[in-house]
Amino acid sequence: MLTPDIINSLGVSLILVAFVLLTLKKLTPQSISYNVLNLVGAGLACYGSILINAIPFVVLEGVWALVAVYGLIRNLK
Repeated sequence: MLTPDIINSLGVSLILVAFVLLTLKKLTPQSISYNVLNLVGAGLACYGSILINAIPFVVLEGVWALVAVYGLIRNLK
């Protein structure tokens, strides 16, 4: 497995963990853990997408990461 594949897989896995935990009501959308999982996951997936030049996914994951930053800042206030 190539490095971009590993980075993308790790990022997407973190996003999926956040989604599963939210669905199982182990996390709330306002929890810091939920936002951190999404931020780190989307950040890794965005970086991995840059490495393979997948521009639509760079945009998707970049926006996802920015929204997670917004949620994290809002929840820390």
